[in-house]
Parts: sequence; structure tokens; C-alpha cells
Amino acid sequence: MPGPNWAEQVTAIATAVGAIGLLGALGAAVFAGQQVKEARKSRESQIAADFFRRWNEDSLVETRRLVAEFDSKEDLSEAFQEFIASNAEEAYVLYRELDYFEQLAALEHVGAFDFELIKLLLGRTLIGRWEMWQPSLVAMSGAGGYPMFSALVSKMRVALDSAGDEAQADDSSWSPPS
Repeated sequence: MPGPNWAEQVTAIATAVGAIGLLGALGAAVFAGQQVKEARKSRESQIAADFFRRWNEDSLVETRRLVAEFDSKEDLSEAFQEFIASNAEEAYVLYRELDYFEQLAALEHVGAFDFELIKLLLGRTLIGRWEMWQPSLVAMSGAGGYPMFSALVSKMRVALDSAGDEAQADDSSWSPPS
């Protein structure tokens, strides 16, 4: 029985080289995919660090200090409405926190911010801040003000409830944050 002819040998070698090349291309694609994933994680981490750093910047600290001056969420709402009506500087200071949470929620909604990170870092604090602002929001625009913030709070409640946490804070236990 004669051995393989030269055409069969060339075909076999070409097939082996092609298979090796295909494996190399698949390996490169997997590596590139991992690099993209790592770059995305790095970008998300940077966005998160920058966003949470803002919470401790002077402008939002000023807002939290102003909020802490009120004995209840109802007192906050009443004063906020007066500030808005008189176009007082305090109204714009208070809007900062609402805008901060609306922006955070929008970033989470479009996938630029990881919900699990928000849950770990804010969790019930997010819900507590929403509940604190609720009378003000209702007075300003009914139930429709700051819809992204509202949606993020709803999502957080579901996540914390499913995790076995008690997500609802008792209204009578609210106290201004320090």
C-alpha cells in the first residue's frame, strides 16, 4: 500500500497550520475580551470614586449641614418651599442633594454605575434620604419629582427586602443626618 501522495501531505499540513492559527486567533479574542472587561471595570471604579468623592465636597457638605438644621422632614419641606418661593440661595443649596441622587440614579440606569456598588455603599441610607425628601418632593411637584431617584430607591427596597434586610425606615425614627 503506497503512502500518502504529496497533495494529501500538503493538505494535511495546511489543515494543521490552519487549526493552530484558529486556536491562536481564539486565544487572542479571549484575551482581548478580558482586557475590555478590565478596562470597563477600571472606568466604572473611577466613575464611582469620583461620584462618591463629591458627597464629601464642600457644596454637598453645606447641603447636609443645612438639612441637619431641621427637626423633621416636615420642617425641611416647609422651609424648602419657602426658600423656593422667595428664590432664596438656600433653595439652590438644597437642590444639590436631590440633583446628586438623580444623577446617581441616571448613571445606574444607563449602566455606567453598578447597582451592587450603590447597594454596598449606600443601601438604606439612600432610602432614608429619599424618605427625608419625600414631603418636599410631593409639595414641589406631586409624586413625579426626581423620577430616577424614585426608581433607584424602589430598586434598592426590592434588593434589600430580597436580601432579608428591613428596607423601610419607620417615619417616627427619622432624624436629621449629621
